[in-house]
Amino acid sequence: MKTSLSESPTKSVKPDKIRQIRDLLDERVARHNQPAFITKDPISIPHQFTRLQDVEISGLFAALLAWGQRPTILKKTAELMARMDDAPYQFITQHQDEDLKKLLGFCHRTFCDTDLLYFVHWLRWFYEGHESLEDAFLHGATMRERLVNFHDLFFSLPDAPARTRKHVATPARGSACKRLNMYLRWLVRHDAAGVDFGLWRRIAASELICPIDVHVERQARLLGLLKREKVDWQAAEELTANLRLLDPTDPVKYDFALFGEGVGPA
Repeated sequence: MKTSLSESPTKSVKPDKIRQIRDLLDERVARHNQPAFITKDPISIPHQFTRLQDVEISGLFAALLAWGQRPTILKKTAELMARMDDAPYQFITQHQDEDLKKLLGFCHRTFCDTDLLYFVHWLRWFYEGHESLEDAFLHGATMRERLVNFHDLFFSLPDAPARTRKHVATPARGSACKRLNMYLRWLVRHDAAGVDFGLWRRIAASELICPIDVHVERQARLLGLLKREKVDWQAAEELTANLRLLDPTDPVKYDFALFGEGVGPA
């Protein structure tokens, strides 16, 4: 696989600081990249499943609904899985029109049943021709291109609601794509800790872009890993470029270090 180093040219960490920051963050990764991390994080939702497609679908919803307070995110995503009989792949691919009534009334912040019904419609359409949702993220030479193309593919069906577009970010609009990058981390990264799944093997961990939320941003700025003022796609590339200086093969493992320290005790 071609790496995406070329899409992240801004590296603001001075060479004499690299080892110092690496040692600090490696210690933090060891502390936070542990099974205990799962319990209060949205990744706990896909960890309830073992089938590849169930993990993919529940993970996608858990990631895209991950804004607001974590207890509420977990509660609403668990509610959504229950509406799908806690068998999301079977529900997506085998539901009848009558079954869709179970989804009516679902709402988390601005994500409501209109958006949900289109997600179900698109996922059913996609799985009719593909075994894994990973296929939807393989189109492009860089992660930026892949996320742009995923967004365009997702809204390629003729009945895609305009209101749903705000729930699937794209670098084409300058978004840092925090939730999609988090989702990709979950499915792509593989290590002995068992937090991330590592189920997708056609995307390299070195290609991932670090998710940026307020906690990651705060810690990254304190360490000099992020200088860009606006938190957008260029900021995500800048942060990831600097993290690649610390570990070029698995830069996004430092998401645990930055997020864990930033959020503090739950």
